[in-house]
Amino acid sequence: MVDDGQIRWRCRRGMKELDVLLDRYLASGYALLSESERRLFASLLSAKDPELFAWLCGRSEPGNGEFRTLVRRIRAAIHS
Repeated sequence: MVDDGQIRWRCRRGMKELDVLLDRYLASGYALLSESERRLFASLLSAKDPELFAWLCGRSEPGNGEFRTLVRRIRAAIHS
């Protein structure tokens, strides 16, 4: 089981712009994820800040197909 408090803490990054995007997603879309998707999101948070920021801004795509699907879902949630 994914600890939501720990996820919130891990979403606090060293890059303010990334913090804003992740906070927006936590408020709008994270609650809709299944347990397996929450585990995948926790894994996604292991990416380095510049890489994760580029993914969430649509500047690049993750090589991992599961991450790519989740990132697209996150982008849709934070830009709606």
